Amino acid sequence: MSKTIVITGGAGFIGSHVVRLFVSNYPEYTIVNLDALTYAGNLANLSDVESAANYRFSKTNILDTDALAALFAEYKPDAVIHLAAESHVDRSILSPLDFVFTNVVGTVNLLNAAKTAWAGDFSGKLFYHVSTDEVYGALGDTGLFTETTKYDPHSPYSASKASSDHFVRAYGDTYELPVIISNCSNNYGPYHFPEKLIPLFINNIINKKPLPVYGDGLYTRDWLFVKDHARAIDVIFHKGKTHDTYNIGGFNEWTNIALVKLMCSLMDERLGRKAGESEELITYVKDRPGHDRRYAIDANKLNRELGWSPSVTFEEGLAQTIDWYLSNEDWLKQVTSGDYLNYYKEQYGK
Repeated sequence: MSKTIVITGGAGFIGSHVVRLFVSNYPEYTIVNLDALTYAGNLANLSDVESAANYRFSKTNILDTDALAALFAEYKPDAVIHLAAESHVDRSILSPLDFVFTNVVGTVNLLNAAKTAWAGDFSGKLFYHVSTDEVYGALGDTGLFTETTKYDPHSPYSASKASSDHFVRAYGDTYELPVIISNCSNNYGPYHFPEKLIPLFINNIINKKPLPVYGDGLYTRDWLFVKDHARAIDVIFHKGKTHDTYNIGGFNEWTNIALVKLMCSLMDERLGRKAGESEELITYVKDRPGHDRRYAIDANKLNRELGWSPSVTFEEGLAQTIDWYLSNEDWLKQVTSGDYLNYYKEQYGK
């Protein structure tokens, strides 16, 4: 069945994997990649599908309501998969209003554009909002986030995503807009902009730069391979129930310091360095304000109802990720220049 799907943030890390999967797996769909191409948006992420007959690109900012109205009028989409967002906690601490505008106002702009374009005829329509586990706050030493966990955001980033989730649900309740939300754990994999832990440390290990570990390094996260996240979005988009929520997680938890030491070991082996050489780069730095101690997702509902489960272990996915970065150092060098370096100095002081 032919569909036109707008995927927002499609030139970003997770978005590019979702665009690639939908363009490749559904030639009968027209996929419109809507992206403002800010610092983390890179069309080079999609060079392998940019010539596909069913792929379109629109350089549009979700804060521009006129541009959104024009895009909906031109493409008449059947669905929106909304991934466009400011997503880095450290950046949100430095500039919270950017997160309010993009993540909250931008989401409401998209909801209004969809509601207006679909004009009450929601048959076959879907607004799928992709969110994060950080809206749930922090866990103790035990327990998991479920779809009914109370929201308790602790950073400007997580507060902005929590707000956007609330607006999506409100539009579903108030206007009967067909909506779905998914909340995912930490993603990693190819094409990840090197401000987040794994790509940042891969780049630093390559260049023998310090590896800045916050606090005592015992902060714990559940890690999800980005290609498995894209697979989950595919399954939820096609089989999920409207007005429902699905948690997506990797079913594995790692402390930051254990993860970093594993990365060092894998990269020493690949770079021909002596065992333990990269671990000497580990530098403990002042903790981040409002740093949540532990996140862990219960993704059993998604497995039970829709049959999704991760395709790789964390060790397998991390090895694939490291190999990709080592094979794509030109991409890495391109994105780690200019504004990124200025930000890096501001954040870490080196």
